[in-house]
Amino acid sequence: MFAASDVSAQGEGFGFQTLKEKFIEGDWFFMSFVLICLILGLAFCIERIITLNIATTNTDALLSRIDEKLADGDTEGAKEVCRATPGPTASVLLEGLNNSGGGPEAVEKAIVSYGSVQMGLLEKGLVWISLFIAIAPMLGFMGTVIGMIQAFDMIEAVGDLSPAVVAGGIKVALLTTVFGLITAIILQVLYNYIVSKVDGIVNKMEDASIGLVEMMNRNNTFGRS
Repeated sequence: MFAASDVSAQGEGFGFQTLKEKFIEGDWFFMSFVLICLILGLAFCIERIITLNIATTNTDALLSRIDEKLADGDTEGAKEVCRATPGPTASVLLEGLNNSGGGPEAVEKAIVSYGSVQMGLLEKGLVWISLFIAIAPMLGFMGTVIGMIQAFDMIEAVGDLSPAVVAGGIKVALLTTVFGLITAIILQVLYNYIVSKVDGIVNKMEDASIGLVEMMNRNNTFGRS
């Protein structure tokens, strides 16, 4: 019974504490660069996740309110609904309403053009996250290679292939690779979540744009200023 509780206690304290100890044991030079990649990558990921959650809009409710205004012939009221709603979807729909006087083609062209701008804003910072995902394991591998070179230098200097001579150096070298891979895995998971979030927002934005054109046709909105 006591043995089981001891194992449980060891398991609870294994995670962060063990990682911290192993990080300290690694080569500080390469470990520092890996840590910088992790910190900067997490900063970009957190910023994107917060921004995308704010940008998520209930498109069905938004289209319903716009449809009510257009059915009453109140184009300006529909524009105010879009202005009062945060997120890229409302901005794209507002751009379409602003070009309603030019007919369906003008509306569709405005939606496509402004939609591309909004998509670029949604994907802002993703290139940096991709960079840190690629660099972190590379730095880890570089630390490992240099650590192995140093281990062979020690063998050459001592003239002995004893495990005690090279074990410490090889351990430090491999730790850089481990933490480089851990960093890349963490950032990759967050990156995939962000990309899926962006794709979801873009799909809703496209569906809402199609719905807006249909509503404007149904309510004879084209040609109104």
